[in-house]
Amino acid sequence: MFSKILIANRGEIACRIMRTAKQMGIKTVAVYSDADRNALHVRTADEAVNIGPAAAAQSYLQTQNILEACHSTGAEAVHPGYGFLSEDAQFGERLTESGVQFIGPGAEAIRLMGDKITSKKIARDADVNVIPGFDDVIENPDHAVELAQQIGYPVMLKPTSAGGGKGMRLAYSDEECRDGFLRSASEAKTHFGDDRVFVERYIENPRHIEVQVLADKFGNVIHLGERECSLQRRHQKVIEEAPSPFLNEATRSDITEQAVALARAVNYVSAGTVEFVVDADQNFYFLEMNTRLQVEHPVTEYVSGVNLVECMIRIAAGEPLDLNQSDITASGWAVEARIYAEDPARNFLPSIGRLIRYRQPTHSEKVRVDSGVYEGGEISMHYDPMIAKLVVHHDTREKALDLLAKSLDEYQILGVATNIPFLQALVRDPLVCAGDMHTRYIEERFPDGYDCNSETDSEVVTAAMIATIAHYVNEERSAKSGHDQSNCQRTACNTWVAISDQEQYEFTIEEIEYGHRLITSNGNGTDVIHKWTPGQSLFYYTIADGDTRCVKILRVGISYQLDFFGLRRLFKVLSPLGAKFNQFMLEKKTSGVSRFLKSPMPGRLQELRVAEGQTVKIGETIAIVEAMKMENVLHSEQDGTIAKILANVGDSLAADQPILEFGTEAE
Repeated sequence: MFSKILIANRGEIACRIMRTAKQMGIKTVAVYSDADRNALHVRTADEAVNIGPAAAAQSYLQTQNILEACHSTGAEAVHPGYGFLSEDAQFGERLTESGVQFIGPGAEAIRLMGDKITSKKIARDADVNVIPGFDDVIENPDHAVELAQQIGYPVMLKPTSAGGGKGMRLAYSDEECRDGFLRSASEAKTHFGDDRVFVERYIENPRHIEVQVLADKFGNVIHLGERECSLQRRHQKVIEEAPSPFLNEATRSDITEQAVALARAVNYVSAGTVEFVVDADQNFYFLEMNTRLQVEHPVTEYVSGVNLVECMIRIAAGEPLDLNQSDITASGWAVEARIYAEDPARNFLPSIGRLIRYRQPTHSEKVRVDSGVYEGGEISMHYDPMIAKLVVHHDTREKALDLLAKSLDEYQILGVATNIPFLQALVRDPLVCAGDMHTRYIEERFPDGYDCNSETDSEVVTAAMIATIAHYVNEERSAKSGHDQSNCQRTACNTWVAISDQEQYEFTIEEIEYGHRLITSNGNGTDVIHKWTPGQSLFYYTIADGDTRCVKILRVGISYQLDFFGLRRLFKVLSPLGAKFNQFMLEKKTSGVSRFLKSPMPGRLQELRVAEGQTVKIGETIAIVEAMKMENVLHSEQDGTIAKILANVGDSLAADQPILEFGTEAE
């Protein structure tokens, strides 16, 4: 067994690998860029080596720097995690040549499965179901259109060397196909150095189901069941679970059998994942094979009881699998939610900044958080925006989803925007709870992005009631302090009005005993039991004989900001007289469309499609900003002319930094 391994990665996956290595008695070495000098994975490792500037291309993707780190620290093996160099066959070969073991599959398997065109041909030869399409490289946009017309729309354009949904474009028309080809090739060239693109038929409303395989150097190959990964946004998985709520036993048997057959066909070694799309009739087709550890591997670990990272390390060290297929049985249900630094209210634009508060939900055997951040740390613009993975396990799917919802309610992150409100709403969505979903479900359910103010009447009334109780408790404490007699007079009246967005909710509070309030509204009484005290950021409460729930609460000036069930509201709680006066308070009106086109997030100006003096129309593409491994297309929000260009291609932009200034409207 190895005595020391280097983890050629960062963030949560580096921390997760280190955790298992230390449990095995193996020392760990971290590598880090200048931007990650104070990162959690650096603090977690036994040793750490700086490998270059912030940009991944100059640090985490520099094979030579990582090789030098191995030799300087005496690391005997390298675990690549996922992303970066994890599926770079040449990286594995160079490690082997230098006497360092690569903890992953052989270079040939990576090379064969990493090329999506080649992998489809191998899958077809191994009698694995394959999606109809053109298994070769597209020459240009016109060629893409010609092929799409032959295959039949809709089609999916995919970079042959990409992964993680990067560069994929769905096209329903010739125009979308041409533009999709150009964007797909561009993103693939930028992130993977390979602009080859192929095309295949798009399966309408498919399920995305993948099978985890394990193989050792002695020809033993097993599967650990399937994962359902159908809840996606922009081809990126958002919530994953194991097992799938959709597959019947016959399909489950067939799909896992084909996954093992493909692994055998390429002499696969280590942990890998074979991905499929499945239509409404349970017909399934090979999508790709990921020759690495998957982001969503914890759900498989929960239901199978197998530590995949430990297996990878032992296989790389030359040990045979100590598991047979008959040893693998699924136990319970596991669900994972990916926590991202992105703003759902701004169409999920990436968010960066310092984590001024970072509190994970209560840990237990049924709740696991794989995170690579800490309170006071920073979210950088240079890397993927994922903060953590929240994973839960329970006896049934219903209980697992409920536990995930409660854990999300407790997750506290301040300083950057996150997708937690969106996740809270998603896990409570009726169709998601019923298991009735597909890969386009999120964009169909939320076509204009997620609105944090889309609550129902009952939800907002409950939130208003909690805001009122919080204010009552604050006033009660002030009155008991004895510093201001007016506070006592104010508390003597137990009727309050919670105001939000011009909506008013009047409540009368009666304290039955400490922490037990009777709230009366319109003659209807509600028993609320709580133990909240001023300053606490989580408000746990129970209504009548219901479950205990949690709401995030934050004092903002004289108001209370409540985050509840994926929604956000700001409440001002006033006396009845104060509420009457509040009606006469004037709101500051904002101006209309800005005369500046601003960068919606920190990033790099990758492309500028206009020049000074040029006339533009509403909706016309003006610029492309790259941030956190994504290309973000900026469109004109007005008709007009370009008066002045304020940024150059290649510039690093701050959030809301002007890129150009509009002149007068076009005639």
